[in-house]
Parts: sequence; C-alpha cells; structure tokens
Amino acid sequence: MIDNNTMMQRDLEVIWHPCTQMKDHETLPLIPIRSGKGVYLYDFDGNRYIDAVSSWWVNLFGHANPFINARIKTQVDTLEHVLLAGFTHEPAVELAHRLVDITPEMLKKVFYVDNGSSAVEAALKMSYHYHLNKGKHKALFLSLTNSYHGETIGALSVGDVALYKETYAPLLIANTQVPVPGDQTIEAAQEALNTLQEVLEAKADEIAALILEPLIQGAGGMHMYHAEYLSGARALTQKYDVHLIADEIMTGFGRTGKMFACEHADISPDFMTLSKGLTGGYLPLSVVMTTEEVYSAFYCDYNEYKAFLHSHSYTGNPLACSAALATLDLFSQNDVLAENEKKSHYIKEKLKRFSSLKNVKEVRQQGMVAAVELQGYDAKERIGLKIYTYGLKQGVLLRPLGNVIYFMPPYIISNEEIDRMMDVAYAGIEKLKMRDEKWEGAF
Repeated sequence: MIDNNTMMQRDLEVIWHPCTQMKDHETLPLIPIRSGKGVYLYDFDGNRYIDAVSSWWVNLFGHANPFINARIKTQVDTLEHVLLAGFTHEPAVELAHRLVDITPEMLKKVFYVDNGSSAVEAALKMSYHYHLNKGKHKALFLSLTNSYHGETIGALSVGDVALYKETYAPLLIANTQVPVPGDQTIEAAQEALNTLQEVLEAKADEIAALILEPLIQGAGGMHMYHAEYLSGARALTQKYDVHLIADEIMTGFGRTGKMFACEHADISPDFMTLSKGLTGGYLPLSVVMTTEEVYSAFYCDYNEYKAFLHSHSYTGNPLACSAALATLDLFSQNDVLAENEKKSHYIKEKLKRFSSLKNVKEVRQQGMVAAVELQGYDAKERIGLKIYTYGLKQGVLLRPLGNVIYFMPPYIISNEEIDRMMDVAYAGIEKLKMRDEKWEGAF
C-alpha cells in the first residue's frame, strides 16, 4: 500500500518542483495527491483538502468533472493530436469560433499556443512584428508596476517581480513601467492614467504595446484596481498608436464577475491572452485573440517575409480543445455568472469579520477572487508559509502570496465549503502574533 511518506520520498529523489526552494522539504512535507473530486483533493493517507486556490487558478468546475471527462474520453478515441501547420481539426475550429463569439467584438482571430507564458510571448512578438510590417521599429514595451505575466524571457521582461528581474536582467527585452492604480478607487485610476499619458506622449514612437492584467494583478498579491483605468488606457493607446494587450490568463472565464475582465470597462483590446480556466483546469492550452487589422498586416505572398514566426508542437491539441469546448458548454448550459454573483456576495459577507483583526491591513474582492492582506510582518517571517501549513492541517489548501491570503475556489464550491475555507483562514490569521511576540503552538 502506497502512503504519503513513500510517495513523497520517491518524488524527492527525482523531481525539481516549480516556485519551490527544495531545501524547505527537509522539514516541510510534500502532499502527494492520489485523486480529486469536486472541490476536494485526496492524499494517499486518506486526508482531503478543499482546493481554495483552484490548483493555481485553473480549475473552474471541480476536479474529475464528469461532463468534461466524458468529452475528453470521446475525443481520445478519435484524434489525440495532429500538427496545426497545414492541417486542422474540428475541436480547434469549433473552439476558435466560439471564442470569437464570446470575447470583445474586435477580436476576430485566434492563434493557438500551449500555456500562459507562451501566449504572452506570442502577443509581444505579434505586436512588435505588426509595427515592423507597417514600417515602424517599435521595440519597447510598457507594463504596470507590480505586474506578472509569466516566466519565459519575454513574459519576465514585462513583469515586475524584483527577484526575477534582478537575476535574469541581462536576458530581458526592453521594457518600461508605469504605476498601477494604488487601490480600487476612481481617483487612483485617474492618477495612474495621468502618468500613462505623460509616458505615451514622450515615447509612443518607441512603444509597441501596453500589457496589463485587467482589474486584478494575480501574482502581485491580488492587487485590484478600478475599471476606469482600463477605459482610459484603451483610449490613450488608441490615440498614440500603441497596442493594448489584455492578459486575461487569470481573470478570464468568469473570475471577476463577468466572462472577461475587459467587459467591466466595455473595451476591446488589440490582443487578449487566455489560458488557465480555458480548459476548466484539465490540459495545457492558451490562445492569443487579435483583430482583423493585426491579422491582415501579416497576410502576404510567401516571398514578402511578413508571416508571423511562432509555433509550438502541441498547438491546438484536440484533447485540450475538447476540454475547452466542454468548459464553454458548462457556461452556456448553466447560468454560471449569476450563480457566481450569489457566491461572491456570500464571500463578501464572510470577509467582513477579517477587518476586525489587528494584523489585517486590507480586505478586497473582485467577483470570485478575494484577498486578505496582513500587516506587521516582514518577508523573513514567512507568514504565508505559516498559514499554508495551518490550512493543510485543517483540510484546506491555501497558498498565500507573501503576506496576502487569498481565495479563488472552483465555481462549484458550496456555501458550507466556503464557510469551512474562510473559517480556517480566519483562525489561522487570528492565531498569528504580531512581530516580537511568540507564535501560538498551533503552528
């Protein structure tokens, strides 16, 4: 019989985990997962955990969802994969049409990639190459402070994770940053827009695109801002002939209260990157949505050398496309956004008591994403790790971002499961002591 310890030891012999200092696992046990069902993950010792972070924000309709399972099982007996260069297949065609139907109106073309970072890379290259095809050399990109867009070289370049940028600085492409709005007020949005306008006035001839995470900066501590900034940024980028890239890899597919975060501002960007929830959390797949205008700039005879130069082996994989089609079916067959609105209101009510804790700096929410930011601790104290460990002991998977404890559960979570998820987080925060005080024994 395989148990947690056996599986953990076998793992540590051979696997180098992402976003992990492997030395931590000398004292911090890995959690080997045997199976998943609904909002729960089950380990080899029979323990279960509420997946409060949707397994890195990808799972929308629960683990082992029978509807998505069935669609993939049918597809695997028909076609598992075929190259998408010179060939096509029904799931890719059908999915592309459906994405065009549900995304902002100007987005008419779908370019398949296979993960979020790669989608950002493709969008950056498309923007630069578009301007080049128009006779303009615009090799500078603009992004927001505190942003995150992935960990491949181009995606790192337009992000604002200090550790990454310091380590890999010699490898990065040209990028400059403007301030993200400081909070969720219109005033903060307008202040940030004033700076954006100044930069565009000075450097628009050099800038290919502005890339941003609409409304919520995920890895940046779930920092949130007002939709007014999106409206203003769209107007300014159009005025100065700079592309707008909406990175909806995390915010897409209902997370913010609408299908796509851009809808809160009623804008249509030049590019939209989608991944994570696209397949319901089942398989790697991403897309870059773009306009007829961008597509047309690459449409030429072969010897004109204007074609877009980008490809991946598993581009448009039929199994992944089938999972995505099943996910979209679940949206169309059920009023998911309306149900999410009810749950987000329930979460909002449950969040109120967190504000009374002396070590809580701010509580914020946007749709089905909520965050509790702590105060009074520095990074060396690793408060997030304390909460993570406590949560696992109580049967809840919380993976804080530094001093920010956040909730991003699958949409199928029940009110009772929300209660459990948030009660555990509250108890964990309550048990923490402020700096210079001793930890409670529960940790």
